[in-house]
Amino acid sequence: MLPLLVILGITIILFIWGKFPPDVVALMAMLSLYLTGILELNETLTGFSNPTVIMIAALFIIGEGLSRTGWTAMAGQFFVRWAKKNARRLLVIVTLGSSLLSGFVSNTGTVAALLPVTVTAAWSAGTLPSKLLIPVAFGSNTGGLLTLTGTPPNIIVSNALVENGFGGFSFFEFALIGVPLLVISILYFRYWGHKLLPDRSTKNKPVAIDEEMHKWIENYSIGDNLYRLRIRSMSELINTKIGDWDFEGTYNVSVMRLKRRHPSPLQQRVPQFVEMPGPETEMRYHDIITVKGETKDVDELIIKFHLGVIPLKPEKDMLKKELINQEVGMAEMIITPKSVFVGKTVPLGHYLKQTGVQLLAASRKNRPLTGKIKIEAGDAFVIRGQWENIENLKSVYENLVISGSPEALSKNVDELTPKSYIALGTLILMILLLVFNILPGAVAALVCAGIMMLSGCVPITKAYKGISWTSVVMIAAMIPMGLALQKTGAAQLAANSLVDALGSIHPTALLAGIFLLTAIFSQTINNSATAVLMAPIAIMASAKLGVSPKPFMIGVAVSASTAFLTPVGTTTNAMVMVAGGYKFIDYVKVGGPLLLLFFITTLIVVPWIWSF
Repeated sequence: MLPLLVILGITIILFIWGKFPPDVVALMAMLSLYLTGILELNETLTGFSNPTVIMIAALFIIGEGLSRTGWTAMAGQFFVRWAKKNARRLLVIVTLGSSLLSGFVSNTGTVAALLPVTVTAAWSAGTLPSKLLIPVAFGSNTGGLLTLTGTPPNIIVSNALVENGFGGFSFFEFALIGVPLLVISILYFRYWGHKLLPDRSTKNKPVAIDEEMHKWIENYSIGDNLYRLRIRSMSELINTKIGDWDFEGTYNVSVMRLKRRHPSPLQQRVPQFVEMPGPETEMRYHDIITVKGETKDVDELIIKFHLGVIPLKPEKDMLKKELINQEVGMAEMIITPKSVFVGKTVPLGHYLKQTGVQLLAASRKNRPLTGKIKIEAGDAFVIRGQWENIENLKSVYENLVISGSPEALSKNVDELTPKSYIALGTLILMILLLVFNILPGAVAALVCAGIMMLSGCVPITKAYKGISWTSVVMIAAMIPMGLALQKTGAAQLAANSLVDALGSIHPTALLAGIFLLTAIFSQTINNSATAVLMAPIAIMASAKLGVSPKPFMIGVAVSASTAFLTPVGTTTNAMVMVAGGYKFIDYVKVGGPLLLLFFITTLIVVPWIWSF
């Protein structure tokens, strides 16, 4: 037992120290258990075949699908609009919003989606980001307690029950404690916690797609020379392909977008969009094409092909809807002196053949350029194309600088597409499969993750990038530690000590001890690792006392999500630290009272719902 305790102690110290990534620490601990002979090889590697690990990995893909299809961005924008620039109301809404989102999307994904809109809303509401971002982080931690899949500790404790011959928790069973804790969190921040939040100014303004889009429209005059034309019944363009007419070469006009007003009978009778029309795109009667070109060139096109003109409002939001969506986006590109583009002459609206990315607008020395441009080093372009093509542009053309992150910007698009409803339907399907116990949790999550990928909600090439492998590997590598605690009798010893010290008083006292021990670990160790360590101890303690393990496992899940005292307890706390300008002591001041409220509520509510 002594070698195990030494390994466990060193592992905890390394987790707290933070010098090495948590997954590396967990892997070193796992290897140490094998090299010291505590575990056999098959026992050492058991975590990597554990259903919990597989389910969590699949859930990351499902959360990525919701993020990529606009649901998290739309929800964030809705919360901010609902607040109507009232700082106190905004505080309540962002706390509630992050909680509700994190019940179905990962806590990290929730904070990533809400962080930029929350900071922007803070400025517009006349308050500081530091008055809102800790509530967002704490709200996401609390919201994870609303569903079985809301946070990894829930899955870990539920599967631990099943593995020990008890019934697991149902999908919404955690909400019985999660909802009261959520209400308490909101009331706390609304009436008391907001006074403890610091006033910290920060210049770290996040990149928001609305703001970037509006800046480009102004600096590059993107709205100029942009027209929408309707193909009338007498037009020669009907039933021909865009490539048949060489619009760029002959007329100096680029076709940017096509709206299909009359789809074919095989398609639904709804307007359809071809966001990046190519040479093979066919034009039909009543289609609306968005084009870019000089006024005289567009006028010539209108007359020659008998086209109608539909006004295109120059408002920023209207242009944003016209130019970007979940599939097509924009970015800023800078030409360096060694670029192959230097010296070439191209018209605005030109498509780069190798990538299909369009040169939408140009600027030189902060002055917009028009017409045909002889490219010089230092020229800046706003480019438009498939998000993935924009992201891969630098791998096709060397010596280009792409400003910002197209990957991050694409997730902030709040426009819904047919894929958005597929993603939402997939989430609902997973919930139904879990609620009615149709499939095991890991299988249900894998099926739904597969739907997300096959439907294109998450591109297959991006699916693995959407998984937080640090979390997955760390959980898989820490599961053998829980097994070692049981095999060596250390878990039994800890359980006996807890029962001897507290069990004779009352099971509630034992619940309090388990909660506090778990909460202490969770302030410095990842909540998943904490749950893995404490689950076997809680089960053995309940067995020795001769009572149901469920209330103690709920206590472990709740307390593992109470990393309110430090910025290193969870990724979400760390994510808001810089953006909010927080210091370590801020988490203690704000999180201390909330942790106490969670502790008291758990001791009152849990035994009432899950009897001993």
